[in-house]
Amino acid sequence: MQSPCVARCGLNDDDYCMGCFRHIDEIVGWGKADDERKAQIWQNISERKAYMQGGENNGILSRDKWLEAEKRIKEVN
Repeated sequence: MQSPCVARCGLNDDDYCMGCFRHIDEIVGWGKADDERKAQIWQNISERKAYMQGGENNGILSRDKWLEAEKRIKEVN
């Protein structure tokens, strides 16, 4: 399944990318997610996009945030 990434990364204050509307945990976990999880993420994107339109792309997807999310995901799995 194709990634939702649109190469306009920027996290809001709640760690949602205002380019693809995924949470950082969803971004980091995408590569290991099964098709069911990816479909769920796509559904979440549709709902978030409608809700978050007009939001600011005011953060960056930093390495530190990536590593924090990767740690959370490993703890869950």
